Amino acid sequence: MQQALALLEFSGAAAGILAVDRLLKMAPVAMLRCGTVHPGRYLALVGGSVAAVAEAHATARAVGCDCGALVDEVCLPDPHPQLVAAVCDGARRDGTGEAVCVIELGSSPGLLRALDAVLKAVPVDLLEARLADDLGGRALAVLGGHLPDVQEALEMARATRGPAAEWLGGTLLPRLDDTLRDVLRAGTSFGPCRLFEPAGAEKVEG
Repeated sequence: MQQALALLEFSGAAAGILAVDRLLKMAPVAMLRCGTVHPGRYLALVGGSVAAVAEAHATARAVGCDCGALVDEVCLPDPHPQLVAAVCDGARRDGTGEAVCVIELGSSPGLLRALDAVLKAVPVDLLEARLADDLGGRALAVLGGHLPDVQEALEMARATRGPAAEWLGGTLLPRLDDTLRDVLRAGTSFGPCRLFEPAGAEKVEG
């Protein structure tokens, strides 16, 4: 488990790679994940002790600001375990509540900022989190739980995303359809989605 996480989004790879080089020379981070994402931006995710991550974040942020290439950034001491699992390991949760909300933001650090605040304050499950790739640079999250909690999570995410993270959309599904629940268990990406036959589906003779 990472004691802290930082995510920085740069407008291009040149500045992003330079920032990663500088942070690695300055801070003994325990975990690094970085690379290009749509639409030509560069993400750098670091994890480790609070002190190391804070130093890495400050170093990379300074590089991005000097280059005029920093899109957004966040440093999270003591990130929520569900957030760490989703972002570092790609973990997804099924969720058992009747309601779901979907959040779309214009920056990946903004999504992490909002999700960490929500998960620490509201009893909801993070079903999935996706950062920029195959989303045209958008960041996407799906949260589930009881309706009042999910509604509060949606409102809180909008309020805590930060000024650099454009709010691109948020929807509340009070009673999730059973077939759609099965679809979401496999994730929100179209490519790996298998064919489903909804309950009561029309029968097509062929």
